[in-house]
Amino acid sequence: MNNKLASYFTERDHELWLTEDEREDLKVSYRIKEILFEGQSEFQHIMVLDSYSFGRMLVLDGIVQTTSMDGYIYNEMISHVPLCIHPNPKRVLIIGGGDCGAAMEVCKYSAVERIDMVEIDKIVVEVCKKHLPEVSGQLSDPRVQFIFDDGVIFAQTKENEYDIVIVDSSDPIGPAKNLFEKSFYQSLYKALKKDGLMVCQSQSPIFHVEVMKQTFQRISDLFDETKLYTAVVPTYPGGLWSFTIGSKGNINLNPAKVSKKKTQYVNQQIIERCFFLPQFMLENVYRK
Repeated sequence: MNNKLASYFTERDHELWLTEDEREDLKVSYRIKEILFEGQSEFQHIMVLDSYSFGRMLVLDGIVQTTSMDGYIYNEMISHVPLCIHPNPKRVLIIGGGDCGAAMEVCKYSAVERIDMVEIDKIVVEVCKKHLPEVSGQLSDPRVQFIFDDGVIFAQTKENEYDIVIVDSSDPIGPAKNLFEKSFYQSLYKALKKDGLMVCQSQSPIFHVEVMKQTFQRISDLFDETKLYTAVVPTYPGGLWSFTIGSKGNINLNPAKVSKKKTQYVNQQIIERCFFLPQFMLENVYRK
């Protein structure tokens, strides 16, 4: 085992364990069956592992990003919720989302005419299509335009072009750090049409409170209406995960739009209730 792999794995009783350093006083370990892919791109270290409890998983720089067991929860929630708000989404921009899961969910809406997916790391897309079909669906819809570029720079070049922007970023470290800056949200505001909206993942309400609060504040400074919603994703630290929507208009839900889509987590009731927040989140985010 090379030095890079040795920093991520330990061996116990002849079994291989991936140990993820979530924070100084919290580590999460996964028992691994097999390393399906391992390599270093220009931007990050990439692995696809087959685990005992979560099935196949994408791991970037030692951090689990998605798994075949529960990846659909995150991908459905970051995609279907904004699509059930915008009255007539035709052009969608996805920034990040290299596992292709969010794009696959957007493709379930026939009204969408074009999906620009801007991912900085081409290798992540190639690896997920090959080794993680449960998440990527081996995406091949002709409406999806793969653009391998820096999402921050790409967004700066667009104006009044998209109905929905989905920011499917990893944690705010490494290549994804700039996707949490206010200047980036300003670019997204400009890239959206007059009735457009954006959504991003805003981390754990339990372990990453400051990131969640900062994200909400930066987006609400720019957009007419901003709301938080949540989902439970077992792989992610704490389980409970937050998403933030910023809209140039009112956020009006139409849950019926999801009724005939093939989903595993999202339904009309989930769409309606995901904006009902626990009291501690209301106090953390909305308290002046």
